[in-house]
Amino acid sequence: MKFKLYSADGSSASEKEINEFPEFEGNKGLAALRQVVIAHQANKRQGNASTKTRAEVAGTGKKPFRQKGTGGARQGTRRAPQHYKGGVAFGPKPRDYSQKINRKLKTLAFGRALFDRASAGELDLIEKWEVTEAKTKLFKGILSNIGAEGKTLVVDDAFGDKEVLAARNLEKVAITNASQVNALDLVRYDQIIISEQGMATLLSRVAGGES
Repeated sequence: MKFKLYSADGSSASEKEINEFPEFEGNKGLAALRQVVIAHQANKRQGNASTKTRAEVAGTGKKPFRQKGTGGARQGTRRAPQHYKGGVAFGPKPRDYSQKINRKLKTLAFGRALFDRASAGELDLIEKWEVTEAKTKLFKGILSNIGAEGKTLVVDDAFGDKEVLAARNLEKVAITNASQVNALDLVRYDQIIISEQGMATLLSRVAGGES
């Protein structure tokens, strides 16, 4: 598959073909990608939402009014769900939302996500991510030369301190190491720009089944 390869400053571009890039036919891997993305989202949930039942809420246990003769429905307690400040019926309780992801399934989904973004022209390469000083305008200048718009994911094999400091204040820009990218990262950003070394790491993960 062919990719647009930008120079380190983003001012010029050429084409680079990567023969070992994963390719898929038809809908192969789409179901796996969907399942893995849902699992990653579920694993991010804290699951600490909690409400009090009628047994836990503070309040009197006295019967509000007599059983018969009022013309209203009989009531046994002010802590029941239908009353103001009463307990909550079927409310959330702390729980674990995490899902286990099979390694082969994760690798299949990761390769499919890479293929889909590359096929859509939303994945580009850059020779390397490098700035002379830890200044936001320098990193922003590289992205402007490339024409990055919207939410952008910047990937490298390993970022230096200057690059991290220069990019951290850029709105809608996230940076991550190639060893930490997952399928959710690949589908949630509008554009992905990967260094050549970072791409080599991603491809080794796909080939080695360690995504």
